Amino acid sequence: MRIGIAADHGGFELKEFLAKALRDLGYAVMDFGASGLNPEDDYPDFVVPLARAVSAGKVDRAVAICGSGVGACVVANKVAGVRASLIHETFSAHQGVEDDDMNMICLGGLVVGHALAWELVRTFLQAKFSGDGRFQRRLAKVVALERKEAQS
Repeated sequence: MRIGIAADHGGFELKEFLAKALRDLGYAVMDFGASGLNPEDDYPDFVVPLARAVSAGKVDRAVAICGSGVGACVVANKVAGVRASLIHETFSAHQGVEDDDMNMICLGGLVVGHALAWELVRTFLQAKFSGDGRFQRRLAKVVALERKEAQS
């Protein structure tokens, strides 16, 4: 599985930790930055390229991190094909994939510690979309909305 990861200064340290942990487990990790700690950087500069990679199928799943995780989530969901959510507990980490085909997890680098973040990412990556009829129907409505908005 190809995993993309990105963070601004608020999530940089957590990104570095998670990227190493993922590589240690054998995941192919594409790092979209930041490449260093810069308190003046902005999350869209890293999360948008990550989201575009998800949308284009260049990565299978993604992890986006900023200080709270909120900004990363907001900007990621502006890219068609991305289904990102701010996650701080394990139920949503798997349920978001199983029911909603979530393909990006957003974390708050100033909110979630290493142990919990690692548990959330592992849970997210191990989950599979159920493909159940009602979830397919709902996902089709989301895709139709994205298409309609793109035409506007």
